[in-house]
Amino acid sequence: MTTPGVDGAVREKPPVTERRLHPITPLRRAWAPVAVVIGWAVHDPDQAQRQLTRLTTTTLLIAFAVLVPAAALYGFLTWWFTHFAVTESELRIRTGLLFRRTAHIRLERIQAVDVTQPLLARVAGVAKLKLDVIGTDKKDELAFLGEGEARALRAELLARAAGFAPETAHEVGEAPSRELLRVPPGVLAVSLVLTGATWGTLAAALVVPPVLWLATESVWTVLATALPLLGAAGASSVGRFVGEYDWTVGESPDGLRIDHGLLDRTHETVPPGRVQTVRIVEPLLWRRRGWVRVELDVAGSSNSVLVPVAPREVAESVVARVLPGVTVPPVSALSRSPRRARWCVPVWWRGYGFAVTDAVFAARHGLLRRSLALVPHAKVQSVRLAQGPWERVWRVADVHVDTGANKTVTARLRDAEEAAELLRGQAERSRTGRRDARPDRWMAS
Repeated sequence: MTTPGVDGAVREKPPVTERRLHPITPLRRAWAPVAVVIGWAVHDPDQAQRQLTRLTTTTLLIAFAVLVPAAALYGFLTWWFTHFAVTESELRIRTGLLFRRTAHIRLERIQAVDVTQPLLARVAGVAKLKLDVIGTDKKDELAFLGEGEARALRAELLARAAGFAPETAHEVGEAPSRELLRVPPGVLAVSLVLTGATWGTLAAALVVPPVLWLATESVWTVLATALPLLGAAGASSVGRFVGEYDWTVGESPDGLRIDHGLLDRTHETVPPGRVQTVRIVEPLLWRRRGWVRVELDVAGSSNSVLVPVAPREVAESVVARVLPGVTVPPVSALSRSPRRARWCVPVWWRGYGFAVTDAVFAARHGLLRRSLALVPHAKVQSVRLAQGPWERVWRVADVHVDTGANKTVTARLRDAEEAAELLRGQAERSRTGRRDARPDRWMAS
């Protein structure tokens, strides 16, 4: 196929080469029929138990001999009929055994490409490629590719999304990265110990089951309550430690790169210009050590943590990289709600604070667990003023700022006249911010 060039000459389009996933992929797909059987057993355990009691050893062996080859055949066929290709303008993924599905992912709409490696995938030397695409809630993925192939394809997609020509995208390679932050495992462990959620769920797991046993003497009631509580305690402590282990933040031309994980290793990208909100969280027991946690809202992405724990000065330096030109307002720059706001929200009104700078809309809330949210003016989609009957009595109002990540940041209990002025002024600040904003492109200078 030919297309006219810039000088009017006709040039041939490069051929589109379709590729298959790694040959180990059928092992992953083969679990689908087994999962159907397990799902039926979990959905109707009584019926499943009755059916199992009727089965003889011979019947079980025959069923096993049929199920295993069927699962293997299903995994092989789904792998055989799955192809992907990178064209001049899109990533094309064809899947489906009986019902064909072709995904056409425009390269300029790709905003993040993450490489993840579950534990068994790391052992096998393969990786999963996940793509965040503007306008979609669910990530498209390619699982599995060889580890080297996954990294090379990621580099090619980033280069193509940045505007490099197809014939040179292969030569660009992965952009170099400069390390900004690495969280030591000891610091991460201590921070989790000093987190109130860890102790709260653990205390509930130790106290609630004995109380239920004394009240009901039902083993099933105790187990149904204790297991979820123990799971929550594990997820908030051991689970977070495993997931956030060796957390590293690096800076590269394609955005901030985040690598983390003890068992499952994840390589994420925070795309430039797509961050809608940054929150600096300061739990009560972290304050003596000067530690904070940095969280993100990224449009169309599930990335939510930038820094799990770090000294405040280091965290603010990383925030300055993800939000260029933004300086985190000091505590002294945040204006509190008027004293009459205590009649609307007793005690907790002291935790509210607010500031507007040339770059961001900043709102703080919380006494025990402080959280300061920063919204760049260019990312503000709408501004709303809310005032209930009791708030009208005390002449205070809330100002809500909506962002492109479907999140809202609220300046709580502001003076009513100040809130009205803020509502009028924020529209102009947002318009000016969007006009002066940097392009949402990878590798843009």
